[in-house]
Amino acid sequence: MNTQILTTSQEDLHMAARIIRQGGLVAFPTETVYGLGGDAMNDEAVRKIYAVKGRPGDNPMIVHIAKASEAGQLTPHLGGATMSLIDSFWPGPLTLVLPKKATVPAATTGWLSTVAVRMPDHPAALALIRLSGCPLAAPSANLSGRPSPTKASHVVEDLDGKIDAIVAGEDCRVGIESTVLDMTGVSPAILRPGVITRRDIEAAIGCKVEIDPSLRRTEPDGEPAAFTGGEAALPAGGLAGASGEAAAFCPKSPGMKYKHYAPKARMIVLEGRQDRVKSAIDRLKKQDESLGNRVGVILFEENAFSEAAHAFFAKLRELDNQGVDLILAGALSDADGVGFAVMNRMMKAAGHAVIKV
Repeated sequence: MNTQILTTSQEDLHMAARIIRQGGLVAFPTETVYGLGGDAMNDEAVRKIYAVKGRPGDNPMIVHIAKASEAGQLTPHLGGATMSLIDSFWPGPLTLVLPKKATVPAATTGWLSTVAVRMPDHPAALALIRLSGCPLAAPSANLSGRPSPTKASHVVEDLDGKIDAIVAGEDCRVGIESTVLDMTGVSPAILRPGVITRRDIEAAIGCKVEIDPSLRRTEPDGEPAAFTGGEAALPAGGLAGASGEAAAFCPKSPGMKYKHYAPKARMIVLEGRQDRVKSAIDRLKKQDESLGNRVGVILFEENAFSEAAHAFFAKLRELDNQGVDLILAGALSDADGVGFAVMNRMMKAAGHAVIKV
């Protein structure tokens, strides 16, 4: 397949919309990450998304709309709290999990009775949805399990020749995926953290918001940490050679079950006081390099939570392109809402391999 590289011009967006109306797939920029869009109401188009990404069929899609009123195509009703959230955060990086209408294809929702909906805060994304005349199923525009794409070049790396077109816009300004909030239970519950935090949501609706238990577990994927402990436990061949095992976990939202955001290199997260983390990274980097391994480092300033969200996935891909064998990453404080969201991605990328220092 010849993948067309398009711009965000009106002419090119019209072309991209024609592709979607014909059942094709188009990657496009949003404020969070690049999405891989297809007609959410077209079962065949949605199945193409799963096939292209290598995405497990029980991993539900997020459906993107251009106007809040379009949610009526997907869900039978919107409660008062849901309307308050829409008024407060749409367009923006908040996905709402709602009861679905029977007309929404089962493939779009991962065969669940709910549908995940959001309105992106990006002019090209909104224009593409409007011009397509249908809601767009749009998971991240990458191969399943790889770091999410925040630049058009990341999409090209993963999907060139596999999809019909890529709308190449600017780098995504947020850099991590939307907050996913389940509105179908007794209390609203965050299924995936993002830059819209629990505190933000509680302030908007005036009631307590739960955190899904999977996000509070040490290893939310059921994946045991592949390496924990101090340098004295350094395995033969260095940290780059360590490995772990995966186990089953039932998803309610994208990003909950399967290994996500993984770089090609082995990755270890170091947790502790910032000075100790820096010292340990320097020491372990030298140790592994002495064994012939190439080592990359991800270390953000202590309170640079938004900057970390913006740069994390791009940094993973940059280190992959450098061909490193091991990535050593400094943990952020998860007491901050955005820090919690970044750490969710960081821990998944590392397979929950942690060294406490």
